[in-house]
Amino acid sequence: MTIAFVFPGQGAQHAGMGKAMAAAYPAAREVFARADAELGFPLSQMCWEGPEEDLKQTHNTQPAILTTSLACLAVLQSRGVAPAMVAGLSLGEYTALVCAGSMREEDAVGVVRRRGQFMQDAASGRRTAMAAILGLDAQAVRQVCARASSRGVVEPSNFNSPGQIVIAGDEDAVHEGIALAKHAGAKRAVLLPVSAPFHTSLMRPAAQRLAEALAGVPVREARIPVVSNVTAHPVRAPEEIRRLLIEQVSSPVRWDESVTVMARAGITTFIEVGPGTALSGLIRKTVPAARIAHVDDPASLEETVRGLEPAVRRAADG
Repeated sequence: MTIAFVFPGQGAQHAGMGKAMAAAYPAAREVFARADAELGFPLSQMCWEGPEEDLKQTHNTQPAILTTSLACLAVLQSRGVAPAMVAGLSLGEYTALVCAGSMREEDAVGVVRRRGQFMQDAASGRRTAMAAILGLDAQAVRQVCARASSRGVVEPSNFNSPGQIVIAGDEDAVHEGIALAKHAGAKRAVLLPVSAPFHTSLMRPAAQRLAEALAGVPVREARIPVVSNVTAHPVRAPEEIRRLLIEQVSSPVRWDESVTVMARAGITTFIEVGPGTALSGLIRKTVPAARIAHVDDPASLEETVRGLEPAVRRAADG
């Protein structure tokens, strides 16, 4: 059994996330306390109690999901479970880098808070949208975007799994893309409840600001491979990691390819660490034979550890 940890991105947030883990495990409480101290406000209370409207604001959402994922990770690691590879969807890549020893926890929390603000600002004053296209391949979706671009900017932003691709850009162009996708045979083409055009060229102003923010953040050699959203290939070198984090903001997330690359590298078990199970569903569609588990509360933690106990004991003994 070879394990990869994967970490969720924006959209996984919900009021109450991490609360049960923090109540049950000191290691999780300590992660939230460090994040509160780093940010200078009680992020933990926002995660545990809401309100949802505050939690949905991108500059809050991103550090909230990161911190909850780190809290779950701390408890899982305390039980002797360790990955051979890691990856994260969009902001989840920062959790992966902390897990791999490439970035300090507090640095990740601080830079992700600013990243969220930069991304929020980049879309300010512009009518934008995102939509999920189901049932078309990548080439067909690129063709749809090319035709719809007569109405404005519209680009593929997330390649989530075979037949599930997200497009984003100017609102009129995205609506045109939805109509063209349906005409091209898409099973579904629906707007998503996200207004900012994440992972498109419209995010380049955010990428430029992020480059300045990351310049002051230490990045170390990763102890284990981190699969990049931008390239869908493992990276470990600090300068390559830094460069790809900047590019990631305005580049499409190649999640389906990332999962395939991990499976081809010998990963047989994927553990989704953090709120929700959205990544687990995408992995099942991409690598049906993979074993999948998740950790986001005490019950799922115990179930996951029980399922891995023989392998965990062998790793500890070896």
